[in-house]
Amino acid sequence: MLNLSYFVVGFCIRSMCIALSSFFCLNSSLFACNDDLPNIVFILSDDHRWDQMGCAGHEIVRTPNIDRLAADGVRFKNMFVTTSICAASRASIFTGMYERGHRFTFGTKPLAKTLVDSSYPVLLKNAGYRTGFVGKFGVKIQGEPSSMFDVFKPLSRSPYFKKQPNGSLRHVTQLTGDRALEFLENQKDSDQPFCLSVSFNAPHAEDGDKRNHFPVPNVVGDLYSSIDVPKARLSDQKIFAAHPDFFKTGMHVERFGWRWDTPQKFAKNMRGYWGMISGVDHVVGRIRDKLKSTGLADNTIVIFTGDNGYYLGQRGFAGKWSHYEESLRVPLVVFDPRYKGPSQVRDEMVLNVDVAPTILQLAGVELPKSNQGESLRDLIHGESVDNWRKEFFCEHLFHLPGRIPKYEGVRGNRWTY
Repeated sequence: MLNLSYFVVGFCIRSMCIALSSFFCLNSSLFACNDDLPNIVFILSDDHRWDQMGCAGHEIVRTPNIDRLAADGVRFKNMFVTTSICAASRASIFTGMYERGHRFTFGTKPLAKTLVDSSYPVLLKNAGYRTGFVGKFGVKIQGEPSSMFDVFKPLSRSPYFKKQPNGSLRHVTQLTGDRALEFLENQKDSDQPFCLSVSFNAPHAEDGDKRNHFPVPNVVGDLYSSIDVPKARLSDQKIFAAHPDFFKTGMHVERFGWRWDTPQKFAKNMRGYWGMISGVDHVVGRIRDKLKSTGLADNTIVIFTGDNGYYLGQRGFAGKWSHYEESLRVPLVVFDPRYKGPSQVRDEMVLNVDVAPTILQLAGVELPKSNQGESLRDLIHGESVDNWRKEFFCEHLFHLPGRIPKYEGVRGNRWTY
């Protein structure tokens, strides 16, 4: 049950945030005076690892809109998921809890109602925010999504191109953008603060299509068709051979044979993967343009991250699911227009379980006791935080014998155990 103090916060949130805003205006030149609660747009991509962006130093993939977001705000170099699979990671993002806390992944019971009730969308909704969701939900819950979101418009892949009423085909990535812009358009004349969660299916592969794993949106066109694709790092067969026997079989090896085991397949699928990322980036640009045209940009925080990493053929693996850097590490870029300091690249180790407490604290909402992450608000606003984490616990409890191994580990600054 939620305690009484939560309801007090829910009723008094506007006056509290006005007081907090006044505090920042009086005490720091880095903040613009603003008496309004901030709006929040949270953007999540699928199977998007940390280094696949221009702002992260990638020399091929083109992400100009995410790069501009990073140039305007803060990029976290060391962002990780605590469980590298979409179902469990998305539940961790909603709840701020590790997998063994929320107990949801593929093949489990739906996310418990008590945890749904302490998720960031419900707490924001109870505090007076209008909440919206578009795209890939990826989590089964007890109860209805309407308990979390005032506007809920899920979109799935399979296939990525959806037939429209006029007979044309439109990519799910662009449809997700269309729904996001509809939500923002409806907010332009409203005094109610909002939190919109935009969740992409891309760049997740179309697993059921063995010929075209990564269908690229038409808006990207042939952006990468003439690119020479360098071979995967750590692709020496000796690296794969050095693994224990149980790691030389299973889904990560089977799918390597689908996508990465020949130079031709590797080049084709890398071009497709990059094209899917550029498609997501295009929608990020559409969203930011819409925020500007509706007059919402000056008070809307934008957060961009991924639900898990992706091997891309490195070490002889496909997929994610396990403990290596390629699997655990994802992008995180945050822009808070109220912060007037310089852009930042932060080194701190941050996690997907930090997303919910960050969103809630930025909105001035009290954190539930179930939260296991840390708010990144002070880091986003350019402050140093003493005794920040130097390691984190990672796990994968979805166990398919002979297919996906179960594991527990600790990732430190130098080693993963």
